[in-house]
Amino acid sequence: MKYFSKAMIGLDLTEMDDILIKKTIVFLKFLGIDKCYFVHVAKDLAVPQEILDKYPDLMAPGDESLEALIKDKLTQYNFPESIEIEVFAEEGNHPLDTFLRWAKIKDVDLIIMGRKETLEGSGSLAKGIAKKAPCSILMLQEKRPPGLPKKIMIPSDFSEHTHMIYDFGERISDELHAELLPVHMYHVPHGYSKTGKTFEEFAEIMKENARHDFQKFVSKHNHPELECHFVLNDGQDDGKVLLDEAVKLGVDMVLLGSRGKTKSAAILLGSVAEKLVMVNNILPMMIFKKKGETMGFFDALFKI
Repeated sequence: MKYFSKAMIGLDLTEMDDILIKKTIVFLKFLGIDKCYFVHVAKDLAVPQEILDKYPDLMAPGDESLEALIKDKLTQYNFPESIEIEVFAEEGNHPLDTFLRWAKIKDVDLIIMGRKETLEGSGSLAKGIAKKAPCSILMLQEKRPPGLPKKIMIPSDFSEHTHMIYDFGERISDELHAELLPVHMYHVPHGYSKTGKTFEEFAEIMKENARHDFQKFVSKHNHPELECHFVLNDGQDDGKVLLDEAVKLGVDMVLLGSRGKTKSAAILLGSVAEKLVMVNNILPMMIFKKKGETMGFFDALFKI
């Protein structure tokens, strides 16, 4: 099934590029990608001294040299010849803005970024792209072995925009024969003691209410037999609670969506999703955004 035709892959000229290219190759056919843009954006495109030491014959301007290095790496890892590729290195004082602007110019359907676990790097560019990108994002982690997902977690709040994510998740799970695991995080509201209930009693009330909401929600989908995992957050960071549950369930991908309350908001992550992006550098994660609803709002992002 064809999900995404054009993908943009962000490279940083570190060891992470090797990992990201190998993992991207695994996803190409499944995602229906026809064309890949490999992009390196930096404030200064001068060729790093360690690369000059390794390749002393490099004499071309920085952008051409770096593009040649990237193309060599794609050849090294036998990137499929059936996929059209374009490689470019760009210089800009604000790499995030430059990268996102190219995503708009090339009208890409998917951005693929790496997340480092032990390699050096802050991951700030990947986090910024996850928050502001005008299209879907696939974040592939450093340590995970290449492979398509078999257990997919969907953090769920049963709101209207979550229906879109479920539709997409069901298509993925059906095609890959992967298990879909809805997870709902709930809280006990402040002031519960005034009701005369204990914390535990009110937590059970909230859980039962969430279970009822889920049954109503899932009945509108192709897999009403799905069971939801309910997780109580008793004051911890929302992102950490969801990540811990994902590890506990043994999932190999997390599927998120933009909050999508309005067309203009559909491009931005909700606060819980954003917190999960901040803490998760161990599990592959796809952030699904309905592309057509977000492009008109794109230019305003550079002011956020």
